[in-house]
Amino acid sequence: MRTRRVQALFVAAVLLVVGAGISGCGSSSSSGGGGSSDKGGTIALLLPETKTTRYEEQDKPNFERRVRELCPKCTVIYANADQDPAKQQDQAEAAITKGAKVIVMSAVDVKSAAAIVQRANAQGVKVIAYGRLIPNAKIDDYVSIDPYKVGQQQARSQMQALAAKGKKNPRIVMINGAPTDSNAKPYKDGALSIYKQQGASIVRSYDTPDWSPDKAQQETEQTVTSLGKTGFDGVYVANDGMATGAVAALQGAGVDPSTQSVTGQDAELTGVQRILAGKQLMTVYQPIIKIAETAADLAVPLAQGKKPPANLTPDKVNNGSKVVPSALLDTTAITKDNVNQTVVKDGYLKVKDICAGSYASACKAAGVG
Repeated sequence: MRTRRVQALFVAAVLLVVGAGISGCGSSSSSGGGGSSDKGGTIALLLPETKTTRYEEQDKPNFERRVRELCPKCTVIYANADQDPAKQQDQAEAAITKGAKVIVMSAVDVKSAAAIVQRANAQGVKVIAYGRLIPNAKIDDYVSIDPYKVGQQQARSQMQALAAKGKKNPRIVMINGAPTDSNAKPYKDGALSIYKQQGASIVRSYDTPDWSPDKAQQETEQTVTSLGKTGFDGVYVANDGMATGAVAALQGAGVDPSTQSVTGQDAELTGVQRILAGKQLMTVYQPIIKIAETAADLAVPLAQGKKPPANLTPDKVNNGSKVVPSALLDTTAITKDNVNQTVVKDGYLKVKDICAGSYASACKAAGVG
């Protein structure tokens, strides 16, 4: 067993996490879930927004597929809140009314989501926090990654790239995630730990509402206007969606994005394409297929009134209300050198999509295919 540090917006102390990994999850067989295909159940999957493409393109279909594999008679109620906490609360209420026995939720606003959990608790409905830990609430399970580690992976990759370009004590602009997301602060804190350790200075830092690419573009434009084209050496961006806006702003201002070692996360198709084209340095690949499958492996037995196998949640995270059985999956830093060995090998992205059109030559140069 090992101890992991998980820092969140709502927790002042270090969260103690015990466990090294996941066994029995992410497989295509039904042995990992502990459910029974001869009994049904209703499960609600509530996701937070659509600006980040992974939710509609990866999380939803992979969760629904895994539920079908484990429990053909189960029903999945799906809803996306489009970054509206009140809408998500209405969606949760509707799911409970329709007979959901389990709510798998990635909260729009983790603080206000506690009210959803309280309502579910009162109705005997189980709650799995998906991706974002809900503080001070009696959730049943938590499935995610270690966000502090992700921030470290991003900053470490960027500092290595800037050092290779001869940049010592680089000046960094930080485009951070939404304050309403419990992962946003530990992403930032993880990155800051590396920047402090390696002598970087933060010349601008933004907490970007809604993880909005448009707002990230505006923030980057403001940076260029105030600091000038040569007033910063690197742009840290917390995810690929916002990197789209940041790169557009840099190009619009006449700044070559390749000089800024722009970071990202989520291994979105457009992010990987930018990496191959030299416009983005890296992204962080969350094993979203396994995350979605693990959540389904937990949800199915809960929906059937059973207890999921303990080996699905080897980690433990204190959310301020209880020690929550958790599954924290490892993440991987993606550069143009390991696209084949990661997102392509796992079937997360297809070569024909990555290498479409103008990206064919970049794929050939990087050996993707």
